[in-house]
This record gives sequence, structure tokens and C-alpha cells, in this order.
Amino acid sequence: MAFKLFVGGLPFSTTDDELQTAFADFGTVASAKVITDRETGRSRGFGFVEYESDDEGKAAIDGLDGKELGGRTIHVSQARERQ
Repeated sequence: MAFKLFVGGLPFSTTDDELQTAFADFGTVASAKVITDRETGRSRGFGFVEYESDDEGKAAIDGLDGKELGGRTIHVSQARERQ
């Protein structure tokens, strides 16, 4: 089962590819998606990254939470299911 991360505080210019590249140092990224507004198509400033293993995901949290990406401090945590 994939380990899914929530990434908040992304610069609005961040693309899916840039998000994947930033997280690739910590393992094999299964998917990386920046969430966009349905009406405008502009980034909403957050996204999700999935890893194949829990260890890779936890390493990414430890390595990137509170770090700077594109001039903004990002927040990385394990994603929670919607209620």
C-alpha cells in the first residue's frame, strides 16, 4: 500500500514535475500532484506525494518538513483520509 503525504505551503508556481523532483531524493515517488482550483486552474498552494514504502515517506517528512521550496517554507505530513 502506498504512503501518501500532504504538502502544504507550496509556491503557487510549483508544477507536478517540480514537486516530484523535490521529493525524489527520498525514494521512488509513485505520484505527485499539485491541487488546482477547478474554476481558475491556478494552484491552491498544496499537493500530495505518494511513495511505494512507508520508510521512504517517513524519510521525506523528516527531510523536508519546515524546509524551503521555491522561496516558501513547506509543511509535510502524512495525509489523512477525508471524513
